[in-house]
Amino acid sequence: MDDFVHNKLTQWDLSELIQTFKEQHIDKEALYELDDQTIAELIPIVGTRLKFKKRLKLLLEEQNTTDPETSESSVQCKWEFDEEAVFAQPQVCPSSSKANHKGKRSLDLQGESSQGQSPARKRPREDIQGSYTEEVILSEVKNIMRCVHQKLPNQDDKLNKFLKNSINDLETDKREVVGVFGKTGAGKSSLINAIIGVKNLLPSGSISACTSVMIKVEANMRNPKYEAEIEFITKEEWKEELWTLLNFLGDNKDKAEDEDDQDSVEKLSELYGEEWRKKSAEDLMDKKYFREIPEFLQSKSKILTSDTAKELSAKFVKYTRSESKEEDAKELKRLYWPLVKCVTVRVPKNRHLQHVTLVDLPGNGDRNKSRDKMWKKVVGSCSTVWIVAEINRAAAEKESWEILKESCSLMGNGGECQQIHFICTKSDHFEDSDDQSAAGVRAQILKQNKQAKIKVMAEFNKLKEVKKQFSEECFKVFTVSSKEFLRKKHLDPEDTEIPKLQEFLQDLNDWHSETLNYVSGARGILSLMQGASSRKGFQANIKTAVSIELEEKLSLELDKVREPMEETLKAFEKCLSDGVKTSNGSCDKVLKSVLYPTKKGGAFHKILKCVVENGGIHKTKKGKLININMKLSSCLTDSIDEEFKKTFPNEGNREPFNGVINVFSLGTEEKMMNKECENVKLQLTFLKTEEEKMKTKLNKLIRERKKTIYSSLTTTIEETMKECYDRAKEIRGEGTLKNMRETIEMHVHGSKKVMFVQAKDAMMEQLRDLMLEILEKLESMLQESIELSLKTDGVSIPDVSAELEMVNNYYNELTECPDDDAILSID
Repeated sequence: MDDFVHNKLTQWDLSELIQTFKEQHIDKEALYELDDQTIAELIPIVGTRLKFKKRLKLLLEEQNTTDPETSESSVQCKWEFDEEAVFAQPQVCPSSSKANHKGKRSLDLQGESSQGQSPARKRPREDIQGSYTEEVILSEVKNIMRCVHQKLPNQDDKLNKFLKNSINDLETDKREVVGVFGKTGAGKSSLINAIIGVKNLLPSGSISACTSVMIKVEANMRNPKYEAEIEFITKEEWKEELWTLLNFLGDNKDKAEDEDDQDSVEKLSELYGEEWRKKSAEDLMDKKYFREIPEFLQSKSKILTSDTAKELSAKFVKYTRSESKEEDAKELKRLYWPLVKCVTVRVPKNRHLQHVTLVDLPGNGDRNKSRDKMWKKVVGSCSTVWIVAEINRAAAEKESWEILKESCSLMGNGGECQQIHFICTKSDHFEDSDDQSAAGVRAQILKQNKQAKIKVMAEFNKLKEVKKQFSEECFKVFTVSSKEFLRKKHLDPEDTEIPKLQEFLQDLNDWHSETLNYVSGARGILSLMQGASSRKGFQANIKTAVSIELEEKLSLELDKVREPMEETLKAFEKCLSDGVKTSNGSCDKVLKSVLYPTKKGGAFHKILKCVVENGGIHKTKKGKLININMKLSSCLTDSIDEEFKKTFPNEGNREPFNGVINVFSLGTEEKMMNKECENVKLQLTFLKTEEEKMKTKLNKLIRERKKTIYSSLTTTIEETMKECYDRAKEIRGEGTLKNMRETIEMHVHGSKKVMFVQAKDAMMEQLRDLMLEILEKLESMLQESIELSLKTDGVSIPDVSAELEMVNNYYNELTECPDDDAILSID
């Protein structure tokens, strides 16, 4: 131990720790690296540990704001940035209009809490001297539960197993996904860099964005490094793609390159130079081409690390970017983005990304099956989507609106998106005006921003198909300027609307909900343990009587859930039957619109060849999606869209199956108020916790399962069509286009009476399976909870009265605080 640590412990009135720190060789460097688990081992007394952690946290923040060596990970509480300086990591600061606001904050950006989550999201509590944040509460309760887990006996009985599994299950890391769409040059990279407060993380400018690689940005909570994890497609997938690319180019008899040809040439040239032109697919799989990336051959991820964002960006650019300028090409030599499926960039200790992942998404999926599958999965998991376009052409930007139109069903009924934010960038760009004063320029920019919002909103209201999935309340427009946010030449930070988006991310991080959910779960487990360990003989009769009442109540409540679900199934049956009739009558016309497009000319035989080789799906260079399966299933999908949205809403203030699951209740709270049940109050507390936990799990199950159910219509059509695609892709020689068209048309004509009915039946089967699984889980898991709490003898369970008291105190602090300013007193 050095003088620095000795003096700090003395200054903090924690001299009793000096000997321990001396024995463990804790010097200044080690002090700054202490984590929660190490602190818990060093300082077993809770009160002393809390004081130490609070003082250490304040020291770290003081060091970050004063140490000149601190760069991107610095913490600041005010908007003071120098455009040339390295970014800081700002905390969200409320504007002056909100500074004195008390009580529950209105989340005007976020809306109600997401489905299945309770309670509603609240902003994380900021550090205030003399108080503990929810982060500290969560850490302390986790330490308590780790110790409790160690105290449990090594026995294999049912109760012990349940307790150990339940403590492990408390550790959850739910991440909110925000998808970011936008064409190259729209300002996506600058926007993300500004919002998360890290300059030069995502490169922009001299090297333009590749259209294929997905970039995830999240917090690195493990170490203070900047990291990039490169995930590659498999060797087999690249070999298959090589074969397709080479055949696609070789099939062009007239040698007139179209945009898709150019895309294929670019992809091959950036990876292989000019060598690919005289090589076979087998030759191009030679190990010599992948010496710099052995991880690709080993089917592993490649990890890059750096101390700064700028250094890391320079390292991973060859895995994410294309179309280099000449000087960049000389430096980068070979580019590997054609082999990359996804890049995950991790920023050290970034509060905005604590539980949020920002994903820079390609426009409309990818031709590569593996990348396209990941793209669909990520888009379907986005709780919010940001569509980015330059302000001067936002309303008229075709590409942005095409992305929204073609992806809306995947984000809405087929996903879990609650909000779409249309972000107009570069709002500081405006036409010259006579008044060049600071006030005049600001007024001009704000006027332009207001007009842009009106125009974009008007454009959104024209999209009938999109509005089937998303209401006007789900769609918000922002006008931002990343440059002005930094330099403050004409606009205040609030005018740039970057702080609004930062505040939105802070709300998504949802410290309050995470902390309360964990503490509530821990309280339930400890209540069960203490109830089991306090073996009072007179409780037996009460336990028996209460368990009988609860089992009867469970049966009645299950009926209340079952009946509305059965009504829902009937509604879907009717909708789908109507959809089958419409599909039979219109499928020939729908198919013709795909097989006989206007303005395609002779080049369409190549496109159709790609369509049949890829199972009915193809994406052109411009991102235009051709999907025969989706077109054929469109009438079925249209028939159930409204009912599906009503049954499985994404909006936070609405619940699946008209809320019947969330209304479900065993009535444990009422029983706790009954004096006759005083001696089983701990068991009832546990049951109440388990009931809430079960609802959350079921809502999560429904949220995931509904995606598969919604896509099942297209999936079934795709399976039925596979046979004709396989036949069509073998067609060669003269009349190829004509013969491929006829093969597909004849198959559809002969299969349509069965195909659409099969799709309907497949969806109905999945809906029934979901309903039965919900009922089965409700019954079996709550029945097990009743048995464990009221019918099981806990002879071997240790006394946890002290731990329960501490967790109860934390729980009461969290639930009784009416506003964000409520804190735990240091005393």
